Amino acid sequence: MNIENLDNILKDEPRYRLKQVKEAVFRDLIDDWFQASNLPLALREKLNEECPLGIKGKISKSDDKKTVKTLIELDDGLKIESVLMRHGEGEEKRNTVCVSSQAGCPMACKFCATGEMGFKRNLTASEIIEQVLFFARTGNKISNIVFMGMGEPFLNYENVMAAVRVLNDEDGLNIGARKISISTCGVIEGIEKLADEKIQLNLAISLHAPDGALRSELMPVNKKYPLEKVLDAVDDYIKKTSRRVMFEYLLIKGVNDSPNHARRLARIMKKPLYMVNLIKYNPAGGDFLPSDTDAVERFAGILEKEGVAVTVRHRFGGEIKAACGQLAGKN
Repeated sequence: MNIENLDNILKDEPRYRLKQVKEAVFRDLIDDWFQASNLPLALREKLNEECPLGIKGKISKSDDKKTVKTLIELDDGLKIESVLMRHGEGEEKRNTVCVSSQAGCPMACKFCATGEMGFKRNLTASEIIEQVLFFARTGNKISNIVFMGMGEPFLNYENVMAAVRVLNDEDGLNIGARKISISTCGVIEGIEKLADEKIQLNLAISLHAPDGALRSELMPVNKKYPLEKVLDAVDDYIKKTSRRVMFEYLLIKGVNDSPNHARRLARIMKKPLYMVNLIKYNPAGGDFLPSDTDAVERFAGILEKEGVAVTVRHRFGGEIKAACGQLAGKN
């Protein structure tokens, strides 16, 4: 797909054609331009040649059908993974797509399968959008988007934001800005840019340690963007936006899950509009293991007692390697 090429293809067409084309792609969810019967045949032929809509994706489903992972093959043969997570029932039902922003990742976090791949390249805005379209075409009404898949979104800032604007556009997929979240390892320039955007997105920080020393062991990015400076950038973001920031914390057995770790984490997280999201680690290779359930509950209890806003994330997709840190773009 190359949705970004539509403006150029339609430059000699009447203005209303662009709206018709967007409706065909994002509302009717066509996968072949010949299905857009309200467009002239010659234009449909041109669009199929210059902007084909096919998406090469293979699906894996969890046993409970609540998690669906797709392996998408891009035009240059690289492969990326995305995940659909189904939450709740009835009016509370949500379909969240976890999208990738890069093929591979340069951050090399020790616990992450994507980091083991190394960095291949940034994804285009179209390649980000097509991950959401892939799941929308399978009959799922997409309600939420999280940029928590493969890659570091703020190292591909312009393409990520271009994709966000299409996803949010009422003529696009019309997903509310407050239902779109971007997660970063702590790229300060990206946090600063997002604070100045005129769109109310959600910011999440991949934290995973209560201090800089342990964080540097787990996440080499901490050497370039030290924890203290990341927290300063987050505080500035909150001052500008008055929006809550989520701190994601993977609980890894014997590494960062002790009561002492919890108390140290509480000291830096006890701030207005900070919220900690605890995630039981999902094995992604290497020597790391998930924390015991008792350790997770004890950790959360200590944070709550210290006055920290905390949630424990429900685990999705572990058995199909679709959970946090497991995406690897493999066959």
